[in-house]
Amino acid sequence: MQGVWAMADDENDQFQFPWNKPSRSQSEIDAAEQQIASQIKDVRYIIREYPVEVVVQKYLKGINTDENEIYVPDYQRDLIWPDGHQSRFIESLLIGIPIPFLFVADVSDDDDPDKAGRVEIVDGVQRIRTLADFMTGSLSLSGLKRLAKLNGFTFYDLHPSRQRRFRRATLRLIELTEAVSEEVRREMFDRINSGSVKLEAVEIRRGIQPGPFLDLVTELAADPLLRQLAPISDGLKKRFEYEELVTRFFAFLDRYETYGKGEEGKVVAAFLLKFVADANEHLSEPDSDETIAEMKRQWTQMLSVVKDHFPDGFKKKGPGRKVPRVRFEAIAVGIALAIRDLEADGQGINDLVTDYIPNWLESDEFREWTTSDASNNRSNLTGRLEYVRDKLLGQ
Repeated sequence: MQGVWAMADDENDQFQFPWNKPSRSQSEIDAAEQQIASQIKDVRYIIREYPVEVVVQKYLKGINTDENEIYVPDYQRDLIWPDGHQSRFIESLLIGIPIPFLFVADVSDDDDPDKAGRVEIVDGVQRIRTLADFMTGSLSLSGLKRLAKLNGFTFYDLHPSRQRRFRRATLRLIELTEAVSEEVRREMFDRINSGSVKLEAVEIRRGIQPGPFLDLVTELAADPLLRQLAPISDGLKKRFEYEELVTRFFAFLDRYETYGKGEEGKVVAAFLLKFVADANEHLSEPDSDETIAEMKRQWTQMLSVVKDHFPDGFKKKGPGRKVPRVRFEAIAVGIALAIRDLEADGQGINDLVTDYIPNWLESDEFREWTTSDASNNRSNLTGRLEYVRDKLLGQ
């Protein structure tokens, strides 16, 4: 009889689970088993344990030139913990509450030659950022309850003996080997953080903010010239990365000076969602055809400048196929801002100063603007866009 609990005669026997006949045919069961076997990921890993101080050093050393050994991947740089979350995490460490494993990944030569041998953070970005902020004195603790007397403290306000103990507290890392692909790492990040495949911000916008602006974004994201100048992986294409780049171009071109000042704060996803909602409403008005034509003109002009004057397109120099969002934003929006300023003075695209582009693209200053982990704070966003604008204006 199905659903009958099997009870043990001897009270000392172990509990036995109920037994049910399968409701599927043997062929269905075999097919399902084959599918499970085919989808099992070959995820090889090593468990490591480092003192907090070592992890923070590996994260901070070389961070401004994108050479830090432990680094935040581009797809996670929009994520920022509020101060309250950061303080509570530090409090947990101080009172000895165990911290879950951090997941990191050894980047292979095939995956990204520029980053080979470095360690990408798959899960744990906010914990490592928080530790770095605290140990460098930039985080003041707030909102603590268990350790209320520490509210307002920085790391350097702690007793010296407590600082030493904090530095040598250990973190456990699961390090995925170089055999684990970027696609698998992204899927792990999604599943760890949501329990299922998490929607990217661009997918959420497509679901809740359909309209004429997103129609325009979809059209421009399919531009063959964009795909030539900004090659990305198939995995990123499936997650609408081109649509994300187009959206960021128009949002920052229009509103970069107000980023971080509105009610959405410095959360990029919220900033973009608000822009998309406003753009959809604006482009639904009767006289929107001229506005859409102007937006297409700005986009086309920008791509033509990249094609004619940027030797590697939006890519970083080297064998990798990576187009970081911050680099795309700097180049694309910087060009459009420069053209806008020239046209306001009665000039045009041919008046851009393009002779020295390869030089400043490889400069330490541009590299710092476009690789800093704090790339989405307001000053860095403004700095990288206006740096490119000013160089193209000869300033």
